[in-house]
Amino acid sequence: MPHTASRYLAEGPRVGLRHFTHADGAEFTARARESKDLHHPWLFPPDSQAAYSAYAGRLIEDRTKAGFLVCEKDADGALAGFININNIVEGGFLCGALGYGAFAHAAGRGLMREGLDLVVRYAFGPMRLHRLEINVQPGNAASIALARACGFRLEGFSPKMLFIDGAWRDHQRWARTSDRGTGR
Repeated sequence: MPHTASRYLAEGPRVGLRHFTHADGAEFTARARESKDLHHPWLFPPDSQAAYSAYAGRLIEDRTKAGFLVCEKDADGALAGFININNIVEGGFLCGALGYGAFAHAAGRGLMREGLDLVVRYAFGPMRLHRLEINVQPGNAASIALARACGFRLEGFSPKMLFIDGAWRDHQRWARTSDRGTGR
């Protein structure tokens, strides 16, 4: 599908962001299967239509989640990766937890950096969040480099934080806050 300006929630020079749809299942799952070696042992995105439908459904329907697809503008919108904001809390906290993954064909090309910068601006702008956190396993150098490159600061260490790949895994906590003043 050719690129049009109205197609994206936010755009950079090379990528555009849009929300997940159920129609993205075939491309998303094919890219996830192609990217298994890149993602293991850090991440396990859905690689079947049934798993994708459940995953996308949660991102589409749950107000405490927002899912974004990072699309290559010069490749007719091909999916380069995904960035989700989970555990969105409103009120006095105005915070969300980021999770992300590049697809193998896009890894190392700076597309996710551009995409994450766009998500941060969107989260601190239209979504009106104040704080974003990224929890990363200490050995995931690529994810840590992305967090650092996008202005996140290391805030702490959480032992045995998440159950991933059959075990409770330690994580580093990276965060960034909005430049916006206090209040909504």
